[in-house]
Amino acid sequence: MSAPSRVRGMVRTLLALLSLCVASAAWAQEPPPAPDRPLADARQEARAQALFDDIRCVVCQHEAIADSPAGIAADMRQLVREQIAAGRSDAQIRDDLVRRYGDFVLFSPPVRIGTWLLWFGPFVVLLAVAAALLAFARRRRPETAPLSAEEEARLAEILADRRDPDAKPSDD
Repeated sequence: MSAPSRVRGMVRTLLALLSLCVASAAWAQEPPPAPDRPLADARQEARAQALFDDIRCVVCQHEAIADSPAGIAADMRQLVREQIAAGRSDAQIRDDLVRRYGDFVLFSPPVRIGTWLLWFGPFVVLLAVAAALLAFARRRRPETAPLSAEEEARLAEILADRRDPDAKPSDD
C-alpha cells in the first residue's frame, strides 16, 4: 500500500468519525413536544392561558410556560389544563405546582419566611451599599499639621541642593 493511499484512507476514516460525532449530537436532542390541545370551553382555556403567564418554566427559568418550547413546559401546560377541566381553582393549581417544583415555579412567589430573601434581599443589599457609600463620604481625612520652622528650613535646603544633571532651567 502506498503512502498516498494510506493518507486517503486516514482522511476517510476521520471524516466518517466526524460525521458520526455530528450525527450523534443531532440524535441527542430532545424531541419536540406534542402540540398543545386547548380546552373545549373558551372560559376554561382563558383561565389556563392566564395561569400559563404566571408560571415559570423550570428548564428555561426566564420564560413563562406559555412561551417556552421545552418539553417540560408542554407537560406543565397539559397538567394545568387537566386540573382546570377537573374543576380545581387557580389557587389549588398554583399550590400543586409549588408542591411539585417549589416557590421558584411562580413568577410572584408568596411572601413568607422562606421567601423573604427573594422579596427583601435586593432592598437589604441596596441599603447596605448606600450606608457604605455614606460612611465613606463622611469619613474625614486627617488634617496634616503645618511644618515647623525647622522642617521648612530643612525642606528649603533640600530643594536648593537638588541638582539633577538632566534638568533644564525650565524644569524648576
